[in-house]
Amino acid sequence: MLKTRVITALALMALLLPSLFWLPQSGWALLIALFIGVAAWEWGALLGWGKTARIMLGGGTAMICAALALVAPAAIGSAGFAPGQPWVKVFYLFSAIFWCLVIPFWLRNKWTLGGVAGVLVGAVVLLPTWLAMVQLRALGPGVLLAVFAVVWMADIAAYFAGRRFGKRKLAPSISPGKTWEGAYGAAAGVLVYGLIIGHFFFAELMPLPLWIAALFVVTAVSIVGDLFESLLKRKAGIKDSSNVLPGHGGVLDRIDSLTSTLPVVAGFWLFFLYATP
Repeated sequence: MLKTRVITALALMALLLPSLFWLPQSGWALLIALFIGVAAWEWGALLGWGKTARIMLGGGTAMICAALALVAPAAIGSAGFAPGQPWVKVFYLFSAIFWCLVIPFWLRNKWTLGGVAGVLVGAVVLLPTWLAMVQLRALGPGVLLAVFAVVWMADIAAYFAGRRFGKRKLAPSISPGKTWEGAYGAAAGVLVYGLIIGHFFFAELMPLPLWIAALFVVTAVSIVGDLFESLLKRKAGIKDSSNVLPGHGGVLDRIDSLTSTLPVVAGFWLFFLYATP
């Protein structure tokens, strides 16, 4: 299993890292549209859909992302960069409301996903993720990697803190392995990482207290995204969203925390840090 995980991880890096740094912005947008299409195909499994319906959902989602990239090139940075278009703000606003206000109640009440509502929830989860991954890359590949690193730091710190100190379960009926101590470890790890990169890149953009608060919010949202997918898989009775990434499960399994974190970070940047020309 470890060998398979390593081989898959190396293959993904061989595809994504050169694309991140060298693909034109339009090409990057289309590549991520394909990944989000696969994630939507997996979302269909969480809805309990059959093979044909899942393919249609995945293909349709990829085409929506590709169409947005083609009809709004300025929004994605392939023809100038004008990120603050009204539809972009709507995407991020809906995403922020969903992750910060709706999902806490969802996790508490363990609602079931299905029907038309399930498709709409999938749109709120996946389309802003595509948009954020494209717009943050337009700011520079390093910016997107830095946001990825926040999520990776949260996961790594939570894992080691949970293993060393974990006693109190965070959400035992959803994800028995997660603990409050792990969550505190994630917050500490992200805080240290965030203060370091903030010192070099964001010191002049916002006051330190606001930056620290933003780091804690991002950590919490990252954990919530992970718990949400865990709940959906438990409700659907599946261990992984798919097996398209041998040793890792599916695309949704790899981007569960990113689906919540990326749109919140991109929305925060757009609404509070971006200066409209």
